[in-house]
Amino acid sequence: MKTQKFRLSRIVMNFLLLVYAVFAIFPLIWMLLISFKSDTEVFTTTFLFHPTLSNYTAVLLESNYVQYMKDSLIVAGGSVLVSVVVGIPAAYALARYNFNRKEDLAFQILSFKFAPEILVVLPLFMIYQKIGLYDTYLGLIWVYQLICMPLLIWVVRGYFEDISVEIEYAAQVDGYTWYQIFFKMLMPLVKPGIVAAALLSFIFAWNSFTFPLILASSKVQPITVAITKYLGTDTAHYGQLAVAATVSAIPAIVFALCIQKHLVRGLSFGAVKG
Repeated sequence: MKTQKFRLSRIVMNFLLLVYAVFAIFPLIWMLLISFKSDTEVFTTTFLFHPTLSNYTAVLLESNYVQYMKDSLIVAGGSVLVSVVVGIPAAYALARYNFNRKEDLAFQILSFKFAPEILVVLPLFMIYQKIGLYDTYLGLIWVYQLICMPLLIWVVRGYFEDISVEIEYAAQVDGYTWYQIFFKMLMPLVKPGIVAAALLSFIFAWNSFTFPLILASSKVQPITVAITKYLGTDTAHYGQLAVAATVSAIPAIVFALCIQKHLVRGLSFGAVKG
């Protein structure tokens, strides 16, 4: 009797999870369907329509969409790379060393992530024009650190704090240098946290809109800003917008699938400390 109740509860639970999953991903499914609709059928709410590839042709072949994707990959990928190179040593320092106002400094770094972008983007616009960083890859990669680095430092710091310092002491007794301990012992242990933080940082940088809207123009146009061009001049081409949005989601999805075994562990262990 208990076995039957258990099976029934499992069936009900799986059914509810399936219903929720469909509810959660339905906007993405509908966006994909719109990408195959013509402008005359885009406002219909039925699943029966005449599919067309004209929207994909207009976006992928008749516009500079590939260049926009390239700009986004360079800016988002470059910002994550810089955040990893600079943020990991900073996270280790905040986890291992004691100095005055350490927690205040750590909280200040985290506060950059939650500060409104519009608060700093206008002064940055004036500074960038003065020093020649306006509408450049370097300028956007630099400012994207306000998005990527705080998250990466706090996540990786939690991992370093979970690792016992006695492991480093024992390695020093065995004759290992600090660099050998850091790269051969600590880095493999914090790898899941680095992967999880890097992926989230990449997604946040990829989706950034305010910074590239103000700090870039014609030479560098990430996809979040360039996608507004498909609204058209006299009327909105929602089918082309759906294509641009659908294709722009592919890099983050592929990246997440490639590192999912590290991502699950990185998000569930060591990232949050009580």
